[in-house]
Amino acid sequence: MTKVTKDMIIGDLLRQDPNMAGILVAGGMHCVGCPSAQGESLEEAAIVHGIDPDLLVARVNAFIESQQA
Repeated sequence: MTKVTKDMIIGDLLRQDPNMAGILVAGGMHCVGCPSAQGESLEEAAIVHGIDPDLLVARVNAFIESQQA
């Protein structure tokens, strides 16, 4: 998987790697299964949930890097 950015759609990320759900939920994104996740970017969803989008993206990318090591 390539580096994740704030403008990526949550549903697309989950289709690429279903294991991403765990890191998103751990970061406070409990909406990974809701219909909005299919069209919302990481940034949009983070803002709605009161999460810093840059911090969330950093956590997701750290997760991806750990999986590739």
